[in-house]
Amino acid sequence: MRKTFLITAISLFTIGCNQAQVNNLPTPPPENTKKVQVAILFDTSNSMDGLIDQAKSRIWSIVNEVSTLSYEGQTPQIEIGLYHYGNDNLSMSGNYIEQVSPLTTDLDVISEKLFALRTNGGSEFCGAVIGRSLDDLSWSDDPTDLKMIYIAGNEGFDQGPISYKEECARAKTKGIFINTIYCGNYDAGVKEFWKDGSDCSGGDYFNIDSDRAIVHYDTPYDDKINSYNDSLNGTYYGYGSLGRHKKSQQTLQDSNAEMKSVSVKTERSIVKSKGKVYKNSSWDLVDAVEEGEKEIKDIPEDDLPKEFKGKTDAQKQALLEKTKNDRIKYQKEIGELAAKREAFIAEEKKKDAVNGDLDDFGSSVNESIMKKAKTVGFKKEATKK
Repeated sequence: MRKTFLITAISLFTIGCNQAQVNNLPTPPPENTKKVQVAILFDTSNSMDGLIDQAKSRIWSIVNEVSTLSYEGQTPQIEIGLYHYGNDNLSMSGNYIEQVSPLTTDLDVISEKLFALRTNGGSEFCGAVIGRSLDDLSWSDDPTDLKMIYIAGNEGFDQGPISYKEECARAKTKGIFINTIYCGNYDAGVKEFWKDGSDCSGGDYFNIDSDRAIVHYDTPYDDKINSYNDSLNGTYYGYGSLGRHKKSQQTLQDSNAEMKSVSVKTERSIVKSKGKVYKNSSWDLVDAVEEGEKEIKDIPEDDLPKEFKGKTDAQKQALLEKTKNDRIKYQKEIGELAAKREAFIAEEKKKDAVNGDLDDFGSSVNESIMKKAKTVGFKKEATKK
C-alpha cells in the first residue's frame, strides 16, 4: 500500500510539473501589482467562423489599448484567459465547454490558442460557460483591479441548465463585469437576453456583424516597425528546453499575425516593444535576469543558449548587458513609430465614411475596457509622439 501511494504521489507531482511547463505559468507578481484581467468566451459553433477571424485580427489591438492604462502611474499586469463553448467536439457532460487558457501574462500562448480554435456545431449554454470561468480562473480579490468577462455568440442567452441570471449576480459580487457581444441584429440580441446578460452585472452590450471583413489601415510606418521587430527578436535568448520551444513559438506567432495582414503583424510588433507588457522571464535570459528570477552564473552550461556557452561569467554578463541595451533601443524605435502610426490611422478613419465608425469584436472590447477602467480608478495615458 505504501509503495502504491508513493508511486501515485510521484506520478501526480510529475504530471503537475509537466502541466506547469505546458501552460508556462509565470512567477506570481508582487501583491501590490495592479491587474487588468480579461476572460474571453467564444461561441465556436458552426456559424462563428467570422467571429473567431475577427478576434485573431484584433487581439493585438486589444492588448495595445489595455497597455495604455495606468493606475496611480503604475502600468498594470495584463492577464488574458480563453474559453470556447457550443462546440460538438466538446463533452456534453461538461455542457460543451472547454478552458483554452487560464488567465496568463504569456501573450504568445494566447495567440497560439486563439489561432488553433476551430468551429463545429453545438449547443450554446451561456450561463454555464460564465459559471465555469468564475469558478476556474484566478480572479483578483482587489476591488480596484479591472476584471472583465467578454462572451460572444448568437443564440439565446438563456439556454442550458445553468441560469445566466444567477451567474451574473455572482459575478457582480466579485466585481467582475460581464460584457456581451451579440453577433447579429441589435434588437434580436435584446430579445434573446444578451443585453440583460450584461445589464445584470453592470457590463456593456454590443452587437456586431461577425461576418464583416475587418478593415485594416496600411500605414507608411508598418514596414519599418516590422523590420525593427525582426531585430527585436534577435535579442531574445531562450534558456533550457522550454526556452528553445518558446523562441520558436515567438516567431510562429509573428507569422500567424502576418497571415491575417501586415497591419495585424504591426500591432503585435508594437505590443512586443512594450517591456512592461510583453514579458518572458520564464524562458528568455534577458527578462529572467532583469526580473531577478535567474543569475546567469547559476544557469547550467547545457541550458544556456549557444551564444553564451564557453564564456566566462564576465563575458556572459557583458553579452547580456549589450543584448538588453539593444532591446531597449529597438523598443524605443518601434514606440516612436507606433505613435506616428496611431495618428495616421486616426486621420484615415475620419476620412472613411463607410468603415470609420463600424464596430467589430476588437472595437467593442476596447470601448468597454476603457469605459469600465475609469470606474475603478485607471487612467488612459496619452500616446507619446
